[in-house]
Amino acid sequence: MSEQFVILFPTSAHVMRAEKLLKDAGLSCRLIPVPRQLSSDCGICLIVLQEEAETACALLKDRRVDFDTVAAIPAQ
Repeated sequence: MSEQFVILFPTSAHVMRAEKLLKDAGLSCRLIPVPRQLSSDCGICLIVLQEEAETACALLKDRRVDFDTVAAIPAQ
């Protein structure tokens, strides 16, 4: 199994905007609760596929959507 990546955001508004942008761009993502081992000011995060993580982060940076952390987690 390959890894997946979670992207943590400072607020729920950021994560909701990010989800829309990534889905509109054709990237696979979904909202999940922030894993316990990670910390965030916001209780939800986005999970993306390993092969799309770099593209997702570049798109978010380009569209000026703030995010805090990108962390690898084992695929479930």
